[in-house]
Amino acid sequence: MTNETRARGADKPALIVGVLLLAVAFLVGYDAAQQTIVSTYGIGPTAMPYVVATGLVILGLAHFVTAFRGGLPQPEAADTGALLWIAGGLVGLIGCIALGGGFVIAIALLFSCTARGMGRRAFAVDVAIGFGLGLAIFLTFAKLLTLILPSGPLERLFL
Repeated sequence: MTNETRARGADKPALIVGVLLLAVAFLVGYDAAQQTIVSTYGIGPTAMPYVVATGLVILGLAHFVTAFRGGLPQPEAADTGALLWIAGGLVGLIGCIALGGGFVIAIALLFSCTARGMGRRAFAVDVAIGFGLGLAIFLTFAKLLTLILPSGPLERLFL
């Protein structure tokens, strides 16, 4: 957009994003208010949705300010190859978990595909890094926090 176009009114994409952020903030706040889970001590589980809703309200209002002060910058052209690698990693993650491959393998796949999408070419090394990170996350959740993540053949070795 040129300055002449912006002088005629607010930046419409920034206004639309601001409205959408405020709508999502309302939905998150409403959902948090409907929860019946209470805590017998300290802050309960409904505290975090309120924090998220507050952050969304701040972002929505900031988009309104941006819309009237000059608008959002022009986006660069998308790198379709990178987007395809990252989307492929997400599809692989969902498929791996749905088909019983487990969390660790799914995270290794997601990490390596995302790294490839970001331009890194050491796919085998990235699979190993993703495997280590996935295993560390799984063990932290399973052993330290006693929360269950999707298990596959590798995870059953550690449980």
